[in-house]
Amino acid sequence: MWYIIIVGIILFFSIIKQINQYQRGVVFTLGRFTGTRMPGWRPIIPVVQKMYKVDIRTKTVDVPNQEVITRDNIPVQINAVVYYKIKDAPKSIIEVEDFRYAVSQLAQTTMRNAVGERTLDELLQKRNEIAEMIKVDLDLKTDPWGIDVELLELKDVIIPDDLKRTISKEAEAEREKRAVIIKAQGDREAASNLAEAARTLNTTPGAMHLRTLQAVNDLSSDQSNTTIWMLPIEVLEAVKDISNHLKK
Repeated sequence: MWYIIIVGIILFFSIIKQINQYQRGVVFTLGRFTGTRMPGWRPIIPVVQKMYKVDIRTKTVDVPNQEVITRDNIPVQINAVVYYKIKDAPKSIIEVEDFRYAVSQLAQTTMRNAVGERTLDELLQKRNEIAEMIKVDLDLKTDPWGIDVELLELKDVIIPDDLKRTISKEAEAEREKRAVIIKAQGDREAASNLAEAARTLNTTPGAMHLRTLQAVNDLSSDQSNTTIWMLPIEVLEAVKDISNHLKK
């Protein structure tokens, strides 16, 4: 009796296979694909049938550093990370031997080809745009394998040290150039404002006297012992006329 129970349990677990929620079962009967099993306990005929469990969760591929020569002949090292998932479980088993390895290798070659068509400036300034283009190309190439590439991100762009120093010098020179331009614009605006103020003071009656009184008031608040006397320009001109008259 116990032998029958034990044999029954062994037979049960050899027939019934558990498929988790994040898996799909790809079933082959006598070597031919016969269907996909959904999550749950699913019966499989021993010897006659064989089932491969496929994880359909999002997976990541860390693309290692790739040595690439840009279009302007500058050697760079670039790495990336790829996020993908299985959208067609049978294809991922039937159409490719090892989809994980295949995605990794294809990501490396696709990334090298895409970066090699760009200049260094484009690579540094348009990283997100280039990553999106690589992702679209990779997604198209993996469609026959039943794989959907969700995201690709370029992590690091490593350039030679001597080129880093050159780029740093160029950036510093550009900052100095902008500073000089801004200072020149400020000086030009200040000169224009002073000229406009001078014209206003010259054409408005009494304006110069008011400005003189304001300057005297500002000086009176200073604790210095120096005393400054200010005379209107008209008084100085009158003194000058008298001096010329006496010389004659």
